[in-house]
Amino acid sequence: MRDVQLPDLALARNENASHCAVAVMAKAPQPGCAKTRLTPPLAPEQAAALSAAFLRDTTENIVAAGQSAPIHAWAAFAPAGSEHLFDGHLAATTRLVLADGHPDMPPQVQGFGRCLLHAIRALLERGYASACVVNSDGPTLPTSYLAEAARLLALPGDRAVLGPADDGGYYLLGLKQAHAHMFADIRWSTDIVAAQTIARAGEIGLELLTLPVWYDVDDAAALERLVAELASPPAASAPFAAPATRACLQRLGLSAATDVT
Repeated sequence: MRDVQLPDLALARNENASHCAVAVMAKAPQPGCAKTRLTPPLAPEQAAALSAAFLRDTTENIVAAGQSAPIHAWAAFAPAGSEHLFDGHLAATTRLVLADGHPDMPPQVQGFGRCLLHAIRALLERGYASACVVNSDGPTLPTSYLAEAARLLALPGDRAVLGPADDGGYYLLGLKQAHAHMFADIRWSTDIVAAQTIARAGEIGLELLTLPVWYDVDDAAALERLVAELASPPAASAPFAAPATRACLQRLGLSAATDVT
């Protein structure tokens, strides 16, 4: 589903005012470009297939969270003109929003932070009460975590919601205003991203609430953990079933008995 057309814009903004926009930061699932940290153990074509499955499950998970919380599903993508590369890889009601970091931003916001801030700004400009950016590396993230983020953001007063990852990054950041300082001077792709983000909130006096820790599937060890998780009965944290990822792993011949390292 593409973004709303101009004649529908006023109606959409009225509806959006009571909702939280949750956008997966989406990279087109192309060999050599997607999930490159998983090559090896995977071949580029296999990594791209897994990336596509992750996108499908993440957007389906966001849609599922919308059954219990006022959430609209989005995919924040780049570059402009690559929309067609996501055809068939997103949940049916997912909308696309460009987030290439191109608009003017404070000089302290660099790298991936520009894309994240662009996504937050673009969604809030569409009239949403709040917006969350979610990574595409956690296909089994419990749906309840997404719903809880929307619930916390709907409480009165300004705040941020952070979903910390066990590698020191974060899987979700939600805001009610596009606070650029939350993305300033962050050492992206390091184990201090979450800590620095928490510090930025403190520097501007912004209340920050945290969700439970989850994990990213961005290396061989995490992939092995994912394979084992999907082969086991649901845990108390109720991970998302991730059917597309499960099917992809089966096609790739990966199972709990397979050494993926």
